[in-house]
Amino acid sequence: MSRIESYHKMMQAASRFQYNIALILEAKALEAVRSSQWICGHLSSAHFANHGDQVKKSLEVHDQMIEVIESMTKMEIALAKHLHILLGGSEAGGTDPANGDGGNYYS
Repeated sequence: MSRIESYHKMMQAASRFQYNIALILEAKALEAVRSSQWICGHLSSAHFANHGDQVKKSLEVHDQMIEVIESMTKMEIALAKHLHILLGGSEAGGTDPANGDGGNYYS
């Protein structure tokens, strides 16, 4: 397999990865909207002693979704960094094709 074919396969895999992440984030956004609607419809101030308790309960519901979104954002940043190295390595100081050094891929 040539280097170009390898790069092409890597780009296809990255594209599928990005697509799957987009699907997950879309599902999480829908889940957040549904949770928000449920909270607004069912958790009124009459159910809580004070406003602070009401806010705490709302945050508990959304905490898990926020963690998932933060984790996926970190994954996206790492993927973008690797794609940047792959696509623009020589411009960004990665590889030097003249002398064949590998550059600093992990900076």
